[in-house]
Amino acid sequence: MKTYVPKEGEVKKKWFIIDAEGKVLGRVAVEAAKLLRGKHKPQYTPYLDCGDHVIIVNAEKAKVTGKKAEAKMYYRHSGYPGGISEYNYSRLLEKHPTRAMTLAVTGMLPHNRLGRKLAKHLRVYAGAEHNQQAQNPQPYQV
Repeated sequence: MKTYVPKEGEVKKKWFIIDAEGKVLGRVAVEAAKLLRGKHKPQYTPYLDCGDHVIIVNAEKAKVTGKKAEAKMYYRHSGYPGGISEYNYSRLLEKHPTRAMTLAVTGMLPHNRLGRKLAKHLRVYAGAEHNQQAQNPQPYQV
């Protein structure tokens, strides 16, 4: 008996929509990363893109627990000596409301070619409106 391994074109892709309003940032990110990776499917293969497309709406309304709004730091470097910048969660949310969710999800994906490809299947929106109505996304409960 041979083990079934799906080919790249055999995997059917769906679209899922996750509403992050009032939900914890990390919990939403875990579910989104699981859907992007394809771990919810029986034909999951670690080295293939078996996952689905994910739309996250109301990303700015996701909450963090404890004192993370002030204590959680995000870092960026310009590439020049002394060019490091740091922001806490609340300041990052003011400036870029979707970036915290995007960074949380992409940090849970593989850090290689496959992870960069899977990250392109993620769409994050600050409000309740999104542009993917034509794909007929299915609601996903977190």
